[in-house]
Amino acid sequence: MIHSGNMRGMSGTNTHPKKKILLVDDYEMIRRGLRDFIETEPDFEVAAEAGTSVEALAQCASTPLDIALIDLSLGEDSGLELIKDITAQFPDLKMLVVSIQDERLYAERVLRAGASGFITKDATQPQLIEAIHSVLNGNFYASAAIVQRLIQSVRAPAQVAASPLETLSDRELAVFEQIGRGEGTVDIATSMSLSVKTIETYRARIKTKLGVEKSSELVKHAVQWVLERA
Repeated sequence: MIHSGNMRGMSGTNTHPKKKILLVDDYEMIRRGLRDFIETEPDFEVAAEAGTSVEALAQCASTPLDIALIDLSLGEDSGLELIKDITAQFPDLKMLVVSIQDERLYAERVLRAGASGFITKDATQPQLIEAIHSVLNGNFYASAAIVQRLIQSVRAPAQVAASPLETLSDRELAVFEQIGRGEGTVDIATSMSLSVKTIETYRARIKTKLGVEKSSELVKHAVQWVLERA
């Protein structure tokens, strides 16, 4: 969870319209904690909440919003795919990812998908508020280490060593995560609205990129990766 820090902006009268925020997380307790932190800011208001991608898109369509705070793990839904959908359907809505997922693996992906920042759930309250302000002001927010990595990847891409997981495409990573959650090929195909053959192709590509030969090795690797982030 995001740790509470010193609260900002508690004094004085706010005469500006409050920025409307959408919280997207499949855990109500997480949303409640985020709401408590965010609404200590006099210029912020949590205008809507959602626990699934469908709910989030419905809120985007029905509620005036300035920014959406999105978790990458939404049960059976993918936060990364939700970001892409929002980018396509609501291009003016700014997005900040608030997630427990590995920033090194996802920060560049969420930027490509259309979000403007990434902050982990163990960040302090002042860091969260700073991140929201930064994104609302049109900037990209991430940790200093990630910003430096992104700059280096542009200036000297050959010098940035990628882990095997970083070589996976967004779709391949989504399949890998579902494998780690115990989903079979048919279930993954159904949840992603793809054919079984397509999922089998993704599995083959993932095995090649990760350097594993047997499906059992792939499952073991995926399960361990998911458990480490639970």
